Amino acid sequence: QVQLVESGGGLVQPGGSLRLSCAASGSIFSINAMGWYRQVPGKQRELVATITRGGSTNYADFVKGRLTISRDNAKNTVYLQMNSLKPDDTAVYYCNAWIQAPGSRQYSYWGQGTQVTVSS
Repeated sequence: QVQLVESGGGLVQPGGSLRLSCAASGSIFSINAMGWYRQVPGKQRELVATITRGGSTNYADFVKGRLTISRDNAKNTVYLQMNSLKPDDTAVYYCNAWIQAPGSRQYSYWGQGTQVTVSS
């Protein structure tokens, strides 16, 4: 059984910062790509950023240097540092990870989501 648990969401004023964390636990042999996605009601879930095990990153165009993804392989944790937040960043943010259990192929896992609200 593998779980992804997110934390760090909340209410922040425009221009403020938040740091999201997502920790993987359970029967884990290796974790490959990890990433963050977001979704607002009535719209499809969209990519925010991804990071490989080796640290290579990929960002959505709207990030424009405001958000930074990182990971700690020893802690099986991925982070999303969000700066200069805008009201348009309001969404539920989901963590994703490709995880291989011992003796198995890798599967995609999702966290439960954490709400980020940017409002004055």
